[in-house]
Amino acid sequence: MIFGIGTDICDVRRIQATFERQGERFASKVLSDAEFAVWQKRSARWPQRGLRFLATRFSAKEAFSKAIGLGMRMPMTWRLCEITNLPSGQPVIVLHGELKAWFEAQGLRAHVTVTDETDYAASFVVVERD
Repeated sequence: MIFGIGTDICDVRRIQATFERQGERFASKVLSDAEFAVWQKRSARWPQRGLRFLATRFSAKEAFSKAIGLGMRMPMTWRLCEITNLPSGQPVIVLHGELKAWFEAQGLRAHVTVTDETDYAASFVVVERD
């Protein structure tokens, strides 16, 4: 049974402007430690690719927060929600700490997709109750 659906579109130029104002502090606020390491590698090789990675993670976390109906309030936080990829490339949501405990207690399961183009990143999340 579907518990919630969330979608988000993010202007990569807005993420770039925020990053230019706040620097790595912005990335470390939005990304988990594992995501931050990937972002650093991608940014070092190609800065635009790093910005798009940051934008897709921002977008996916926004979409997830909408799908679970909490927005960005506890137990939902940027860093407790991680968007990673399976070896096949499929994006998945990995939760940590209080958010993971809350999510599992609700009997929920999430599916995510992310995409980006030159100026935009978009995400779609479906959360099911088992």
